[in-house]
Amino acid sequence: MQSIKNNIDKNAKIAVLCGGMSSEAEVSMRSGKGCFEALKRLGFNNAELVVVDKNIAETLKNGNFDFAYNALHGKYGEDGCIQGILEILEIPYTGCGVMASSVCMNKEYTKRMLSVDKNIPLIKSVFVRKGDDVKAATADLKYPLITKPVCEGSSFGMTKVNTPAELESAYAEASKYNNDVLIEEYLVGIGCTVGVLEEDGKPFATEILELRPKNEWYDYEAKYTKGMTEFILPAEISDEMTAKVKEIAVKAFEITGCSGVSRVDFLIVNDIPYVLEINTSPGMTETSDLPAQAAAMGVDYDNLVLAILNSAGLNK
Repeated sequence: MQSIKNNIDKNAKIAVLCGGMSSEAEVSMRSGKGCFEALKRLGFNNAELVVVDKNIAETLKNGNFDFAYNALHGKYGEDGCIQGILEILEIPYTGCGVMASSVCMNKEYTKRMLSVDKNIPLIKSVFVRKGDDVKAATADLKYPLITKPVCEGSSFGMTKVNTPAELESAYAEASKYNNDVLIEEYLVGIGCTVGVLEEDGKPFATEILELRPKNEWYDYEAKYTKGMTEFILPAEISDEMTAKVKEIAVKAFEITGCSGVSRVDFLIVNDIPYVLEINTSPGMTETSDLPAQAAAMGVDYDNLVLAILNSAGLNK
């Protein structure tokens, strides 16, 4: 297995941030515990597992931490909020900065930023705000559709819509999580995801992971239940498509101002690799995608954690 060079003092006091106040708190706890245990195995004996709550600013200020390892997912942890607190407290942290975190948490704004590059394929969609006429807004879309809360992860609030009669209830489910909802045409293709890491400030793509869920699509159950998704590494796509997906992933990472680590999700339909979204704080559980992608490159879980830790401060 490949060993990652350590750039961080082993005596540094590291806060591993996890839990939080989002719908993804449980997943974040699993990610955080895994990263914390890895740091301990790597010799960072002053690492502490910090469960995030409304008193997090005070906890961090009183903790005299040298670094923060961000294992939070979802609202307040992946949307620029915790990053802003860490900036104010002058604590270097892993992953993306305030702007990239905020933009990429919002699926609609991510699409708007990526649309500046006409070589990045995006699925046809509409952005629906609270109070909008949903049926009128989707008049030009072809069924089936899929409704998504604009700022949510782990497939929470997502529904496949087969007919116009199902649209209102699907929109209502998505709006439980966010007032704003993204509605896309539902396409069938090869689902895959690719991590983007940085080495000495230069981004590079991991191996591409193909996802074959046993459910109709890659929902919460398929993501976090062992055996519910078949993982193909490397993805069974052509060399040409592999190179194209990796190139687009790195380009998307750069356009949105990401740093340290991200994961870009794709759906390949008729040889077109559509970008679905960018995750700026990818899951680090035992069933998460990024650790599997890294392992396929010869980087085990502990060395992946170290590589991400090395990114602390790159988001300035």
